[in-house]
Parts: sequence; C-alpha cells; structure tokens
Amino acid sequence: MAFLNIKGRSVAYRLLGAEANPLVVLAHPLGMSQAVWDDVLPALLPRYRVLTWDLPGHSASQAWGEAPIAPSDLAAEALALADHAGAKRFHFAGTSIGGVVGQQLISEHAERLLSATLTNTGAVIGNPELWNTRAGRIRQEGLAAMAEEIVPRWFAPACFEAEPALKTGWCTQMGRGDDDSYAKLCEMLGSHVFTGKLSGKPVKVQLMGGSEDMATPPATLEALAAELDGAALEILESVGHVPSVEVPALFAEKLLAVMAVDLGDVGARGVDYATGLATRQQVLGEEHVARSTENATRLDAPFQQMITRLAWGELWSNDDLTRRERSMITTGILAALGREELSLHLKTAKRIGLSEAELRQVLMHVAIYGGVPAANHAFALAKELGWGGIITRFC
Repeated sequence: MAFLNIKGRSVAYRLLGAEANPLVVLAHPLGMSQAVWDDVLPALLPRYRVLTWDLPGHSASQAWGEAPIAPSDLAAEALALADHAGAKRFHFAGTSIGGVVGQQLISEHAERLLSATLTNTGAVIGNPELWNTRAGRIRQEGLAAMAEEIVPRWFAPACFEAEPALKTGWCTQMGRGDDDSYAKLCEMLGSHVFTGKLSGKPVKVQLMGGSEDMATPPATLEALAAELDGAALEILESVGHVPSVEVPALFAEKLLAVMAVDLGDVGARGVDYATGLATRQQVLGEEHVARSTENATRLDAPFQQMITRLAWGELWSNDDLTRRERSMITTGILAALGREELSLHLKTAKRIGLSEAELRQVLMHVAIYGGVPAANHAFALAKELGWGGIITRFC
C-alpha cells in the first residue's frame, strides 16, 4: 500500500501492474475498503494496470475534516490518483458510493473515461431522511456498534451461509472506520442526486446489480439506466450489494468484457487509426510515439499510419494475447532476425513488466531456434539497456 497527499489529506492507494497496460480505477462501497477488489485482481492484472484506494476515513485513508463532502471531492481524488499514475484516460468501476463517484466522472469529466462500469448504485439512493438518520446514529453510537445492523444488508443470504466468517470480518473492518467521515458520506448521499445530469455523455457505460440487493434493488438500477440514455444493465442472480466479493470470478469476467477494445469486423473494415494510436502510446510511451510522428515526412507518413493501424491496431489491441505475451513474441522474433527495433522492444519489455528470467528464456529460445550469434547479440544489447545485475561471487 502507498499513500498520496491530496489537498492536505493522506490517501491510501494501490497501483498494481505494468505501466504499458491500460489503467482501471476501482472505487469501493461505503463502509468497506479497497480490499473488496482483492479477489478480482488476479483476473485483471495480466491485461490492466489497476488502481484502488480507500475513501475518506476508511481503512488507511485519513479522516475528512470539518467541511462537508461532495461527489466532486471524491471524483477529484480519483482524478488526482489517475494523474499520479500518469493516465490521461482510464477505465472506471465503482460499487455503491463508488458508483456515485463514477456518475460524477461521467457528468463532469467524461473525456477522461474509456469506460464506466457502475454496480449496485443509483442516480438516487434512498432518501435524505434515511441518510441523515443514519449519520446521526453513527455519530451517536459509532460504526462498531452499528456494523452488526448494516453489514448483513450487503450480502445475499446464500453468501453468508457459504462463508460464515464474512459477516464478522466486514463488521470488524467497518468498525475501524472514522465515524464522522462515514456520517459525512451518508449526508452526501442524502443531499446529492444525479437526476438529469447523465444524458448525452460520450462514455461506454455498463450497469450491474444484484437480485438480492436490499440497498440498491434492481428498480434503482433501472432508473439509473434510463438517466444514462438506456445504458446496458445486467442483474446478477442470487447476488447482493457487493458482487466483487460475492462472485469475484463472474464480476471479473463481466468487467473484462466491458473494458475490452471492440475491434469490430477486422477482416471487413480493419481497425481505425485512433485505436492503434492509443495502444501504441500505452505500450511504447507517448514521448516515443510523439517523436516518431514529428519526424515523419511526406515519404514515410503513410507508413507510420499503416503500422499504427496494422501492428498496433489489429495485433497489439487484440485481447487474445496479453501485452506481456506479445512482448515476448516480438522480442524473440526481432532478436532472431537481428532487427534494429530490438532495442526499442527491449525497453518496452521493461514497461510491460517482463522479468529478467522471462527475457532470459526468450533469448535462450532464440539461441536454440534462431542461432547462437543472434542470441549473443541480443544478450549484449539487453545488458547495455540495463537488463541483468552483477553476479556477486563469494570466496
């Protein structure tokens, strides 16, 4: 876990995965923590860089302070963290109040979003009386005392039956939070709605809910879908309020499908330049791509466009292989052929997160199947570029 100072507050976050992968930002429900995403991470990390964080006064994030909290404050935290990760655009997924953060991003910062997956949330959640009453009780009784009443609303009964320790675990987690920060977030939910604010936004949105969700039942998601111009909605059967905890494998499968680049009918129409350019910038870095573009002349500009559409659009944007796998294939081929671009792709392999052991095996394969001289050259070039450490010998 790491910490970032945002407007004078310490915010706990995790930034996991390779720099060359697209970023997905995940926002957790009220009263929980970024740990709700733990069982989803193994499915996401091969293809995405993942950023999670704790809401104000939750887990390791500092309490909020005296001022009220607004959705714009929480969205500002998400944007500050994305900026810290170096991502101009990113995928977003949020559950419950995390979905409210997503609605704020759609409403005011749609240009930053590649997609938005909102689960178990609504343009209107509950009513002011409900939230103000809860805020008052939290300040009076404390989170630890009220956790036994609140936590059972998060999960479908079958989930508790299958995992009896789940209730105790999340009650303990909730009880450790800051009472006043939680109360302020309750008051925010009671005073801010997104009715009339989400239509006409150019963002790919997927909504998900649970058939057993008492906090945001399917009707609440249906109303949100209408606000989002008929956004796609899927209700997961026998699931409550937190699908990433209750059915992590299914949730990850659904999320990956939303975030995957839709290449369309490649055989009939190819892949557009913009898709290839975005992938090329993510993999090689924006500075390298900018230099290549600036150095293009009338002679080779069509060539640059062609490789952007074909190599980076049709191949590297395709989800059948991870970028890590494509990096190993590309590095091996370039090494075997002794091509000039090997240097570039050895640098790229670091951005993608190849380990020294993985690169070694790629080049050992080159030695067997492409020739020892080719592998010898590739090993020497890799060492010049900073791969490999000094072997310490003991007498």
